[in-house]
Amino acid sequence: MSTGFQNKKSKTKASFAPSVNSFDITSKFQEYFTQVKDPRTERTRWHLLTDIITISILAVIAAAQGWEDIEEYGLNKKEWLQTFLELPFGIPSPDTFRRVFERINPKEFEQCFQVWIQSLVEKLGVEVVAIDGKALKSSYDRKSQLKALHLVSAWSSEHRLVLGQTKVHAKSNEITAIPALLEMLDISSCIITIDAMGTQKSIAEEIIEANADYILSLKDNHPKLHQTVKNWFEIAQSLGFKNVEVNISRRVEKGHHRIENRKVYTVPVSQIPALYEQDDWVGLKTVVMVVRSIQHWNKITNEVQFYISSLASDANKIGSAIRQHWGIENSVHWTLDVTFHEDECRIRSLHSPQNFALLRRIALNALERESSFRRSIRQKSRRAAMNDQYMVSVLAAALCNSSPLLESTCQ
Repeated sequence: MSTGFQNKKSKTKASFAPSVNSFDITSKFQEYFTQVKDPRTERTRWHLLTDIITISILAVIAAAQGWEDIEEYGLNKKEWLQTFLELPFGIPSPDTFRRVFERINPKEFEQCFQVWIQSLVEKLGVEVVAIDGKALKSSYDRKSQLKALHLVSAWSSEHRLVLGQTKVHAKSNEITAIPALLEMLDISSCIITIDAMGTQKSIAEEIIEANADYILSLKDNHPKLHQTVKNWFEIAQSLGFKNVEVNISRRVEKGHHRIENRKVYTVPVSQIPALYEQDDWVGLKTVVMVVRSIQHWNKITNEVQFYISSLASDANKIGSAIRQHWGIENSVHWTLDVTFHEDECRIRSLHSPQNFALLRRIALNALERESSFRRSIRQKSRRAAMNDQYMVSVLAAALCNSSPLLESTCQ
């Protein structure tokens, strides 16, 4: 007979990364953002810029969604914040946070972000870089005739890190933003994956010139090339790829209440008739077909996607890179919208939407790097909001591989 409730060990890991000094960790993290120039006049600088940026980063890690949330976090954590911040006039007001981030040069802020990221990846190494765009749907302003901010981001699925972001100008599109993003990154020896919008000859050329490889999605924005590749694969497949050097990879994955069967076919361009404007695609070596059959609980859906690549015909390698590209949608865009509520955010004045978007990506990277608490990003964020030692552990994990003195804090 049961004797009542009994104590059982929690499945949640109770301990965090080794205890570290808040001042040491936050000071090291602040160093990456000291190059941001203070946009305020001397007489209005009551609060230190480093204090403002640090509080904002910590607050967004703790799920702050606006200036009032950042102030509220600062007020509730003031006693702890005073152990490593100067705070000469206490916690800044929401208007102070807003005015500062409206005027901080986003390029300078992003350059500091790049220095931090480079310190992480220089030892980790990055093989696949996925590039994709995302609109911040609520950042528009009808009165000012301001369109919603559109950003292009680079993502490393293998290390779960946002590597960089750049703004798509209002009168332009991703085609002009992607080269600017590529110039910011060290992509040498990487595989760059881009959706159909970025399938451009000039972008392919830039990637090859940077000593990298590309896998570019092929859709109807290149109708002749797309149709030629599609027709050739249909005929070759119906003949069982007779007399064709085809490489095939098969994979079955189960999850999210569905079963996905995926086949990847790669064929050297030397095996097929000359493609439309083939010589204009610098480095082109392989055409790719991915066939996906997805079994849901009530139906089966089939999808076929085509790609062109500068890689040699290797279905396993190319298929793995394509799979990693989908991570930018699932692990970045979805998380930013669901956990950080990016699409709902109405911050829209001057540079503030772009700078606040970077704060979210800093927070996402920091939370992804922390591994002592194996839960969702949402749960990590909540714990960081409630537990100061865990917040320090998040920052410590974000500094891994950037300083030998902090290696002991990494798990």
